[in-house]
Amino acid sequence: MRQDVGVDGDAQRISQLCWMFFLKIIDDQDQELEMLQEGYRSPVPAPFQWRAWAADPEGITGEALLDFINEELFPSLKELPGAAQDGRRRVVRSVFEDAYNYMKSGQLMRQVVNKLNAIDFNNLKERQHFGDLYEQILNDLQSAGNAGEYYTPRAVTTFMAERIDPKPGEILLDPACGTGGFLTCAIRYMRERYVKTPDDELRMQRALRATEKKQLPHMLCVTNLLLHGIDDPSFVHHDNTLARPYISYGAGDRVDIILTNPPFGGREEDGIESNFPKHFQTRETADLFLALIVRLLKSSGRAAVVLPDGSLFGEGIKTRLKEHLLEECNLHTIVRLPNSVFKPYASIGTNLLFFEKGEPTRTVWFYEHRVPEGQKAYSMTRPIKVEHLQGCVDWWGGPERQDRQETEQAWKVGIDEIKARNYNLDFKNPHTVANDHGDPEELLAQLEAAEAKTAALRDQLKAILAEALLR
Repeated sequence: MRQDVGVDGDAQRISQLCWMFFLKIIDDQDQELEMLQEGYRSPVPAPFQWRAWAADPEGITGEALLDFINEELFPSLKELPGAAQDGRRRVVRSVFEDAYNYMKSGQLMRQVVNKLNAIDFNNLKERQHFGDLYEQILNDLQSAGNAGEYYTPRAVTTFMAERIDPKPGEILLDPACGTGGFLTCAIRYMRERYVKTPDDELRMQRALRATEKKQLPHMLCVTNLLLHGIDDPSFVHHDNTLARPYISYGAGDRVDIILTNPPFGGREEDGIESNFPKHFQTRETADLFLALIVRLLKSSGRAAVVLPDGSLFGEGIKTRLKEHLLEECNLHTIVRLPNSVFKPYASIGTNLLFFEKGEPTRTVWFYEHRVPEGQKAYSMTRPIKVEHLQGCVDWWGGPERQDRQETEQAWKVGIDEIKARNYNLDFKNPHTVANDHGDPEELLAQLEAAEAKTAALRDQLKAILAEALLR
């Protein structure tokens, strides 16, 4: 792909690979379902199935391959007809509606296709191995410009999913799902602990909900879910969750669990804020999502949400949002993360908020996660890992959060103190001793003395050089 003049940068290469992965995975699944289910029909029309144009290593190539892809395959799959209840066909259409073939060389395209032909996605071992590779591709998006915003480190998604403890049949929503990291972590968690029968698996899959606004992460998410054995990922909608009026979300839209990292630092397009009540109207994406998350939770529903430091200390609409959150929900835990967790595409402090709807907040526990000893910050080469969060897991107190203790990294704050600070939740660790840098006037005097000494030495050096030149 790097030799192809049409593909520019990692984000385009990954996008190009993704629609090809998608068609290969769908075709492998189809061939298995055709043997298991009498009368099964593929969601992809016969001429555009992978086996028809890609599977033969000596098949169509060069200009003929490019013409077929650009003039037949893409136009047909973008306009794929299908009944509303045909979920897999809707998935195919939604993946291709904004996809694009970047490659300009049919010969290089054939080489890529032949590489992909070597993978059998019906072989569990191969699929798991490829799933690990795909996970690394998603991780590598962090260095692919703006595409990095779609990826939440797997250590963080795993930690959040395990603390929320989802179960098959509980409706689980990610309203800004990106590449599907929270969904796949929750799926993996439930399969390891609660899925014992085919009925458990069915109940789990039917209770998943997700929406993603942008085309590339939507396509990556759908492919990710197929790799994780989700038969029908049509529950992942290609849409903007915030575009629907806040008031239109009723009882039928409520969910048991929300796991998400909503976009922050960005601003919504004109008009989106008018979908929200006047006292919540803003163009800041993270704030709008927080308001909607509180509304979407059922009574006794629970959520784990990533938010930036600004959401904790911000005023105005942010204050009203925090007051609303603390009145409607029990915000029981805030895990404070260091600035480097989301590097390189974001270098701001972030927080993991855990809350349950139905009772007001009385006490908030804070836990300060620190970079491991011997490491100044997290980075691409030394990212945050699951084991780095084990200290917080040990402190958490199990599903009921029992026997929590204040430590060097953990402290609690009562609601009265929060109200007294006008709902500012930016509480620093009280156990951290501030560095004593000394008296400012004394430090300034020392600085001036050092500067005078430096100037005197400079004058001496000039004199020595001048004398040397005269000789």
